[in-house]
Amino acid sequence: MKGRLLVLDEFAGRQAAALIVDGRLEELAIDPEGDTILPGAIYRTVADRPVKGQGGIFVKLPAGSGFLRQVSGVAPGQRLLVQVTGPTEPGKAVPVSTRLLFKSRFAIVTPQAPGLNISRRIRDEDRRTTLAALAEAGMSGADATLGLILRSGCLAADDGAIAEDIAAMRGLAEAVLADLAGPPELLVDGPSAHDLAFRDWLDPAVDDADSGPKSFERHAVGDAVAALLSLRIALEAGAHMLIEPTRALVAVDVNTGADTSPAAGLKANIAAARDLPRQLRLRGLGGQVVVDFAPMPKRDRHILDQVLKAAFKTDGETNLAGWTTLGLYELTRKRDRLPLAELLPRAG
Repeated sequence: MKGRLLVLDEFAGRQAAALIVDGRLEELAIDPEGDTILPGAIYRTVADRPVKGQGGIFVKLPAGSGFLRQVSGVAPGQRLLVQVTGPTEPGKAVPVSTRLLFKSRFAIVTPQAPGLNISRRIRDEDRRTTLAALAEAGMSGADATLGLILRSGCLAADDGAIAEDIAAMRGLAEAVLADLAGPPELLVDGPSAHDLAFRDWLDPAVDDADSGPKSFERHAVGDAVAALLSLRIALEAGAHMLIEPTRALVAVDVNTGADTSPAAGLKANIAAARDLPRQLRLRGLGGQVVVDFAPMPKRDRHILDQVLKAAFKTDGETNLAGWTTLGLYELTRKRDRLPLAELLPRAG
């Protein structure tokens, strides 16, 4: 099936959302069990104690601790507003930042980052002029420290819907920023799987949507999830790669299979490199990633370098560190969601 399809359903008794592009699963979100803290949640906290050697400070949450890397001007006992920046790793504090983002489908209000930014994907000058006028009207009279970002979805969106989003995010930001007094408390929850999908995946390019019971079954999302819980990913011409998370890093091994031709290594490596960002994203894997590519002539590494650069170009905060002296390839990727294997430990 060609086009983009947003699928909303439940999986393992929890809200779940999938984005299918040209028949292939590209995005997946499943709500965690219980009261797991979701990325994007905003808390009122109290600074606790610095962490020697790590350049950060612990902050008190209603239950447990958060870890704040920005410590300039922060003293123990100081009340702060922080936002959860990613999933919590087992045995570690919740990662938080004082850089708050109040995000909706069309607008993002940015405290302490004043000014207007309109998505670069919107190139039509007339449309940019219209959006600038909407922004000026929506932020008129706001505190000068509040900034606004208008997202790419504004290109074809209704002006009234954009104005509503600006007003809603401004109102939420102003209410939260005024609520600094009091003990540690959750002020804004992180988005659920369905909310996240509508906010970040749905744009004018989406051709269709399907929601309700058995929508995952209709589009074989369950089969795709089961495949993601396997270590092995089949590639073309019988090649495959294995993705195995460990405590220290994510190990990736690429193999040519039965093909022993001189070009087999490069072909398998190119196929693996092109699919690696999607596989890591859907599996919820990040941190340090080490890839043991299939054997190939050293002179062909520059080809693979270009493929990797293109593949990870739109994958968020990824650093391609390059080749080691042992011939492995290293990269780091921001952890932006819980690992799928932790969300569904008994599935598949």
